Amino acid sequence: MLAKVESLGIFGIDGFSVTVECDVSAGIPSFEIVGLPDAAVKESKERVRSAIKNSGLEFPMGRITVNLAPADTKKEGPVYDLPIAVGLLAATKQIPSKFFSDSVFIGELSLSGEIKGVRGVTPMLICAKDAGKKTFYLSRENSLEASYIDDIDVFIPKNLQQLVNFFRGNDSVDLVEHTTWAHLSESKTFLEDFKFIKGQSTARLAAEVAAAGGHNLALIGPPGSGKTMIARAIPSILPDITFEEALETTKIHSVCGTLEGGIITSRPFRSPHHTTSVAALTGGGAKAKPGEVSLSHNGVLFLDELPEYNRNALEALRQPLEDGKITVSRVQNTSQYPASFMLVASMNPCPCGNYGSKVHQCTCSEGMIHKYLSKISGPLLDRIDLQVEVDSVSYEDLSDDNLAEDSASIRARVQKARQIQQERFAGTDIHCNAQMNSEMIAKFCPLDESGAFLIQSAFKTLNMSARGYNRILKVARTVADLEGAENINKRHLAIAINFRNLDKKYRR
Repeated sequence: MLAKVESLGIFGIDGFSVTVECDVSAGIPSFEIVGLPDAAVKESKERVRSAIKNSGLEFPMGRITVNLAPADTKKEGPVYDLPIAVGLLAATKQIPSKFFSDSVFIGELSLSGEIKGVRGVTPMLICAKDAGKKTFYLSRENSLEASYIDDIDVFIPKNLQQLVNFFRGNDSVDLVEHTTWAHLSESKTFLEDFKFIKGQSTARLAAEVAAAGGHNLALIGPPGSGKTMIARAIPSILPDITFEEALETTKIHSVCGTLEGGIITSRPFRSPHHTTSVAALTGGGAKAKPGEVSLSHNGVLFLDELPEYNRNALEALRQPLEDGKITVSRVQNTSQYPASFMLVASMNPCPCGNYGSKVHQCTCSEGMIHKYLSKISGPLLDRIDLQVEVDSVSYEDLSDDNLAEDSASIRARVQKARQIQQERFAGTDIHCNAQMNSEMIAKFCPLDESGAFLIQSAFKTLNMSARGYNRILKVARTVADLEGAENINKRHLAIAINFRNLDKKYRR
């Protein structure tokens, strides 16, 4: 007899519908799964067999064929254990299929019949919901993740036996309660707070501007000057993540298995080690999985000691920094992932770290400095909006017992500036100034006569590229937003230019 059960799969970070067709017929006992299953799907035969038997149910004897449609799409993972088991029980009339004909089943089975969680539940549920599905059965481990998807009914049976008894009318199954999205900023904890950062007024302002406009930031200075501390404090001043951004980010972390809790509630902060490979940073592997640039989507990617990273890995950042997405191509798969992140990088200006310092003497030769800095290409540095010198902190600043302005105060200004940008870009897929295209720059960044003369002088003096010119205008627009100014004036432009001249100083 034939039974059909609906399930779901993952392609990249998007779900797709899978129909599990189970046929049990007379013949020599066998169990075959077709439809491009991977090793984990093929191994479900033994998990399903043991789960059915250990749940006090009868495993069918005969020729069993399970087809996972569409047959031309690769099926991965243990997500099909539960639908296969339900399909076999329905095909042998141990449970009435009429009660779940429009339902979707997702879950791995243990040998005892316990239903276990799987990766990628958020994108799978969103896909099924868009296709009109309303009823789902999955593990309790995934219940919190599923609770943020509204207008659906999610049942969470403990094990296969309870699910069967429920379909037979002999038991009840818990229904997941919908969780309303609420951004509770007061409940968050951060690694650092700006109130503990002594001195460094220029770097503090640069971090505020970067957070307000979503701009990329590079901090250049000697060891121990506070570059890493400033970078790790940036999440404490970032604006609240919206529900749409949280859902999109959650999909990525759900697929990668890095999701903690039901949904992402704050902007990601990723800090991969400098030994990270190209595939780990940008995404890849045999299955073209998301990398660090996608895991930091809608958040911050922090690269500490930038010149120490693999040159090829850094060059691979060009596309996501420009386009906000990355295409990962492998033999078995090609996927496009969102990668709209704020790059924060720190680096020493030379091998000894003291080139340009007002306090310490540099011991490096000109050739050593050039070789060290040449690890970072001009095109990559050109994509970093704010390039800021961070000098050593003086004893007077360190010994001062007075705390600096805290992150909460800075964050309030950043949030206000982002609100202005949200209103400005309403109805578009642009969320902050850093994402503006050429048409928007022309519309929202007009200059008066004095401003035009200033940037013309800077363009010629600094031998600026067209990309650098546009990024200065974006930063100036953010500085104006922080002050609540409608138009960009000469001072806003001067601040943006001052944050842009290090690539010429260090790469002459």
